[in-house]
Order: sequence, then C-alpha cells, then structure tokens
Amino acid sequence: MPLARSLSMTSLNGLPQWEDEDLPVEDLLLFEISWEVTNKVGGIYTVIQTKAKTTADEWGENYFLIGPYFEQNVKTQVEFCEPPNPAIKKAMDTMKSQGCQAFFGRWLIEGSPYVLLFDIGSAAWNLDKWKGEFWEVSNIGIPFHDREANDAVIFGSLTAWFLKEVHIIAHFHEWQAGVGLILSRSQKLPVATIFTTHATLLGRYLCAASIDFYNNLDQFDIDKEAGERQIYHRYCMERASVHCAHVFTTVSQITATEAEHMLKKSPDVVTPNGLNIKKFSAMHEFQNLHSMYKARIQEFIRGHFYGHLDFNLDKTLFFFIAGRYEFSNKGADMFLEALSRLNFLLRVHKTDVTVVVFFIMPAKTNNFNVETLKGQAVRKQLWDTAQSVKEKFGRKLYNALLKGEIPDLNKILDRDDITIMKRAIFSTQRHSLPPVTTHNMIDDSNDPILNTIRRIGLFNNRTDRVKVILHPEFLSSTSPLLPLDYEEFVRGCHLGVFPSYYEPWGYTPAECTVMGIPSVTTNLSGFGCFMQEHVADPAAYGIYIVDRRFRSPDESCNQLTQFLYGFCQQNRRQRIIQRNRTERLSDLLDWRYLGRYYMHARHLALSRAFPDKFEMEPSAPPKTEGFRFPRPSSVPPSPSASQHSSPHHSEAEDEDEDERYDEDEEAERDRQNIKSPFTLGALPQGKKKQHGEYRN
Repeated sequence: MPLARSLSMTSLNGLPQWEDEDLPVEDLLLFEISWEVTNKVGGIYTVIQTKAKTTADEWGENYFLIGPYFEQNVKTQVEFCEPPNPAIKKAMDTMKSQGCQAFFGRWLIEGSPYVLLFDIGSAAWNLDKWKGEFWEVSNIGIPFHDREANDAVIFGSLTAWFLKEVHIIAHFHEWQAGVGLILSRSQKLPVATIFTTHATLLGRYLCAASIDFYNNLDQFDIDKEAGERQIYHRYCMERASVHCAHVFTTVSQITATEAEHMLKKSPDVVTPNGLNIKKFSAMHEFQNLHSMYKARIQEFIRGHFYGHLDFNLDKTLFFFIAGRYEFSNKGADMFLEALSRLNFLLRVHKTDVTVVVFFIMPAKTNNFNVETLKGQAVRKQLWDTAQSVKEKFGRKLYNALLKGEIPDLNKILDRDDITIMKRAIFSTQRHSLPPVTTHNMIDDSNDPILNTIRRIGLFNNRTDRVKVILHPEFLSSTSPLLPLDYEEFVRGCHLGVFPSYYEPWGYTPAECTVMGIPSVTTNLSGFGCFMQEHVADPAAYGIYIVDRRFRSPDESCNQLTQFLYGFCQQNRRQRIIQRNRTERLSDLLDWRYLGRYYMHARHLALSRAFPDKFEMEPSAPPKTEGFRFPRPSSVPPSPSASQHSSPHHSEAEDEDEDERYDEDEEAERDRQNIKSPFTLGALPQGKKKQHGEYRN
C-alpha cells in the first residue's frame, strides 16, 4: 500500500541520508504500542495524542497505534471501521478465531490515526501459558498478585502474536508494552523495534522515597533496591526491553543519565516531547485571553476571601502548581517553603502586591467545603443586590435628566436602598479565616500539603501577603466553585511554578510556555534542561530554572524565593513584554520540529534491523547547535535583572528602557533564529524531493 506521505529521504537538515534511492517504503507499516493509547493514565497519553498528527502526516495510511480495549474510553474516543490493510485484517481474523477480541477504528483526535485495541479480558484464559512462554524466553517470573504486570504479559503476547505478517517498524512505550518487544525479538520476527522509556521505573520509586537520587546514581545496588520495593519483575521487564530493542530512546538528557545507571544502557537517541502549536492570527490575542480568564479567577477570589478582601485585586498575582499529588517529586515541599520566605520578604518591604497561590493536585476528598461554597453564594448575592440598586438608581437618574434637573444625590437613594446595602455588608462579615482548601480532605491530619501549611503558618491572615488555596480536584468548566477548564485557568494565571525533583520531561511548564505564561522549572526536569540548551537567557523569556542538581536544598529554595520575589517586583508592562517573549518560545516545542528525533530513531532502527535493505551514513543523532535564542537586548524582564545600585529605580529609567524595546523587531529576530537551522539543504544531484517532505 503506498504511503500518503513517503519517508523523507533527505528529511530535515542535519539528519543522516539514506544511501539507497529505491527503498521499499510502500511496504513499511509503523506501529506505536502503548498502554496509554486511548487510555489516559499519565503524561505518555499526551505525548502520543499530540504527536499523532505529525506522524500521520508523514506515514499516512500506514501508521497505526496499538493499545488496550476499555469500553468506557472507546465509547467517546474511537470510531470503528474496517482495516484498510489486508494483512492487518487477516491477522485480526486469526486472533478472533482463537477467542481473542481485537477492535479496529480511528482515534478521534487531531490526525485521526488508526488504532488497534486488544481486549485483555477476552485473552486472560491464556495467561498461565503466556507467562510460561515468557519465562522460557527471558527467565522473568511474574507474580500472580501483580495485576498490572499480568495485564502487561497478556497485552505483550497479543502484540507479538499480531506482529508476524509484514515488514514493519514497532515503537514500544514504557515497560507495560515491553513484553511484546521481548517476544518479537525472541521469535525473530521481521520487525525493527524502538523502545522509549519516559521515566525509569526504579527512578520514580527511589525519588518518591525522598532519597538523594542524582548524587548517588552510581552507588545504588539496583537489584537490591528493586527487590525491596517488590518491583523486581517489572524492573527486569523494563531492562530486558531496553537491551532487546534495536534502538533505545529517552525523552530528555536527564533521563538519559538516569537510564545509563538504572538500566545499564545509554540511549541511542534523545526524543524530546512536543505539542501541537496553534498560533493566533493576531499577536495580542493570547494577551486578551489572559485578561479575560484572569477576570474570572478574580471573581472566584472575591467569593473565597469575602470579609477579608482588603487587598487590591489589580495588584494581585496568581501563581499555581499542578500535577499528580507527589509531594516531593513535584516540588510542592520546596514551593511551600519558598512561599513562606516570599511572604516574609513582601511583608518586610511593605509591598502592595498580594500573591494568591493555587495547588491543583487531586487527592481524596468528601466533596466541597461548606465555607467555600458559602463564599461563592455570598458573592453572587452581593452582585444581585448591587445590580438591583444600580437599576433603581439608573431609573431615578434617567427620569431626573428627562425633566432637565440635576438629581440630588443625597436623596436619590431612599431608606430601603440604604437598608438593603447595610444587610449586604452585614452578610459579608465572617469570624473565621478564609479556608486554605476548597474541599473536605478525607485524611486531613496526614495530608503533607496541609501539614506543611500548618507548620509555616500560611493561614490566609489579613497580614499575609501570600494567600494559599488547595484545590484537590481536577479543574472543570462545570464546577460550581471555579468554573474553568485547566487551559483557561492557566491562561488566567501569571506564573506556573514547578520546582520538581523528579520530572523526566515536564508537560506542565511546556503547556504554560505555549500559552504565553512564564513558569518556574528545574535543571532536574527534561524541560528545564532542554530550555537551558536552547535559550541563552531562559529567565528573559519567562523560563526560570532552579538549580536542584548542584545546590543544597536550602540554596535551591533561596533561589526559588528570589525568582518569585523578582517576578513580584515587575510592573504590568514588563509582565506583558515577558509574556510575549514566552509565547515566542512555543516554536521550540512544536512537533513539526521535535518530530525529527523520532524520524531519526525510526531510520536508525530500520538500518539495524534490515542492514541489507536499509543503509544509513554513520552519523550521530541530529543536533540543534545554533538553534538557540539569544539574550534580548531590550528592556530587562524583571527589576532584578537590571542591576540597579539601589532597590528602587526611577520611573525615568523605566521610560528610557521602554523606548528601547521594539517588540516586532525582537520577534522577527527570534523567528529568524528558530527557522534558520531547519531550512532544507540542497538535494544531492540526481535525487528528487520526495512527496510529503517537510517544508519550512
């Protein structure tokens, strides 16, 4: 079957070229196998979902995804259809004839890729036999009580059974899919295999135990650590997958270092994660969205802090942290400590800036907090009261003006109006502090975030310049408290703070970047390392990178505090300039650019699996040297970067710096900087450009 878009022979600038001009690419099929195809568990779902369009554009009808069948997911995400490829249809019919259910259709996401889903339950009767076969192949025993590992064996065995018909490339994500890779190699199937680890299994467990992980990478007794945590069989599945694959990849340089020690193999290619970037036709449109959603967050704040709303909302900044509730791994512990220090600095310097911090981290709850619901009800009641008085006032003013009179403002409000307003003011009185959580926590006394808040004393007192709100539930536009989706909420905030200790990539700061919202990350996250490599001065572009690798925890916390305090010192114009710069970095994270690393991995796998048919010039993986944003030469992004001799510089200095800033000129420089390394070089003599190659 011909490809709708053929494999690019020259690919993007910097990639090795094929030597054979007549490759049988029309016979190649690309399969990506993951437990998170149509099944959202974590960040791998986002990787596969967002990358699908770029890969489908390249491979067309020859691109397929394989995942597990879950009816509740399929109902809303998949449209069933017949397989277009006869070999796939034949393989599915064979499996169905032996009692194993497989479903085929299109995944209803951007790119509409084909998906093949295996019903794990229908094949569970083969579990003992397949576990025995897996033991014979790998000497890895799977305990009966580990449901997830048993499901992985069934899923992998079904995948290997299916991958027997044609020459294909199979890309496996994470250890749950690794059994299929191991069995495919043991059965010597004609398959070029790639294995990607998004985070090593043991690394995640060790970091969750608050161990000094990165300073002791070469000291761990890997087998002992995995055995003590009762994940030795899973670790063996992961390690065997890594060593069986033709090509091994990780998502970041920091994970590559980790894999070298944990899995005893360095990756062949680092494949950074991207997003599908949609640019607005007007540059200022994302700024308008920020203003619109910020106003809706302010409405929530008016209700939550009723009776204590003695701070200026126009001078209030919204910070947030979001993600899985991993208190230490996600850096919530350091963030809270930094907030305590920030609160002290803001109070000592008597600043008029207030910071409201949201923790969006799902936890077990018993529904909404009554006091929080009451706050939103009081706010709505006050709004209705103000509207009724305004309407009555307007009618009296209108009638007076019609008569040609200037109304007596002392008489325009009667006694009833005054009474209504007094009652409204009385209803806003409260004798308790605004709650620090929006929900009733099930295990309140043992919750690490709440216990840390109690220790540092951030209880939303009137004197506190830093206010804290824990929202232990995913955001939803249908919520009676904060009716915003996650994307809308992010756009309305000023700064995302993600000081993670263990973050193989980090989609949360990446999502902030593409929405033009500055963020804090660390040099222990894949995203932070990626930005350090590609941006000369990340802070100037709104990416603050905390050093958690080469500094002590206290020094890192002080650095984070300084970043937050410096951000609070920015004026409104500086924040707008910084958001413009942050949004321009989104081109760095576009799959149209980052997809080149996956293309290289596929080319490399083919050349290793079928060296007689596919040859590559010996070359290192694609580099992005020169692909680097320079330090902006215009107005500094924050007062801390301007190096003034005194802490309070004059307004005249601000005006001079504003005059030096030319947004269009700076944006054009950045666009040239990011595009130049991706221009296609001249094609070799006698070689025509293939249909479907990338054009920039």
